[in-house]
Amino acid sequence: MSNSVNVPVTTRQVFGIAGPAMLANLTTPLLGVVATACVGRLDDPALLGGVAMASVVFDCVFWLFGFLRMGTVAFTAQALGAGDAAEIRAALLRALLVAAAIGVILIAAQGLLGAAIFAAMGGSAPATAAARDYFAIRMWSAPLALGNYALLGWFIGQARARTALALQILINLTNIVLTILLVLGLDRGIAGAAIAAVVAETVGFVAGAILVWRSFGGQIGVTRNIVFARDKLMHMVAVNRDIMIRTAALIGAFLFFTAQGARAGDETLAANAVLNNILLIGSFFLDGLANAAEQLCGRGTGARDRDGFAQAVRLVLIWGFVFGAATSAVFALFGTPLIELMTTSEPIRAAAQNFLLLAAVAPLCGVMAYSFDGIYIGATWTRDMRTLMIVALLIYLASWAALRSFGNTGLWMALLVFLLARGLLQAARYPALFRLSFGDGDAIPATAPR
Repeated sequence: MSNSVNVPVTTRQVFGIAGPAMLANLTTPLLGVVATACVGRLDDPALLGGVAMASVVFDCVFWLFGFLRMGTVAFTAQALGAGDAAEIRAALLRALLVAAAIGVILIAAQGLLGAAIFAAMGGSAPATAAARDYFAIRMWSAPLALGNYALLGWFIGQARARTALALQILINLTNIVLTILLVLGLDRGIAGAAIAAVVAETVGFVAGAILVWRSFGGQIGVTRNIVFARDKLMHMVAVNRDIMIRTAALIGAFLFFTAQGARAGDETLAANAVLNNILLIGSFFLDGLANAAEQLCGRGTGARDRDGFAQAVRLVLIWGFVFGAATSAVFALFGTPLIELMTTSEPIRAAAQNFLLLAAVAPLCGVMAYSFDGIYIGATWTRDMRTLMIVALLIYLASWAALRSFGNTGLWMALLVFLLARGLLQAARYPALFRLSFGDGDAIPATAPR
């Protein structure tokens, strides 16, 4: 039996979800730093190149299935808002089944998948061989890594952000400790780094499953008919398909950016890689707020709570602009020391300095893109989000074509246009979608943040 829950949305609630998400995001880059540092001490550039290549592959492959987290947040939050306890459980079980199926397919296809990807990347023979070794071991973590997406989404969907934070930190710290132990302590080389990732995902999944089982009271508590209800399955497939297409377009945009930087030469490619860290740091804060939007807007949708939904939108946008502006200001003022910290090469430092201000304003330009992504996912307006992302991608490519004569400056300007286009297109579509979901009324109430 459903019993909708309308709860006033406050700033405290927003940061109760966004805060732990931001902290969890901050631990993620440490994985790459530790893996790079450990493998780098083996004094074999091919091994370091192999780790870099394989890491990019896994980032893209697993990111493509990010709908397992985002979709699960939305479905769980909507069930929570509707007061449907059975559906809260069913949302997780469906996501775990999908994660297991995709994971098994990836393992079965790893030979063909690896051959195609590494041939396209065009790395040196030694680096590619090292990447293949890493890939062959780490791919066995696919069902568990994707299962962890579902678990994290389920906890966030219930506003249990601290639990999600604890799980993510457990996974990352396990990975870091085992990488140091296996690569440096036991001299297992690149295989040690891959084994550490597999074990870390396993530890995280087991810990998450134990927490879920306790939440379930030691029993599934939901029938097969509910889990495999046709209307719910079809809705899940449609939402996840749209999120996957949207994510593929987003991955394509950033791969295009990297490829164009590479064509401009090694120094430009390296400078862009350094400046991309600024985008990554800015995304920590904005992605945390997007997590809050997913949960709060999903709960508002499930509860049919027009005012709560609109207030969540307002607060997420306000604080998004606060963090976006603050991050951009910090990078504009202190970007030079950060560049010097990230590279000792004077040519790369000089090249990065030329594009620093463009990179610095990226967080501010991306505020609406991140915020509305979370809003659209929570409300499961994913068909519109998918379509608008494709339009934004076309605008990005058209902007690059118009600005390509400006070289790397034009490339950065096109990226900023892409970020702005994503947010503005979704902002323009938002009032109509709000009215379709909740009827006539103000999409953003004129009440002060609490």
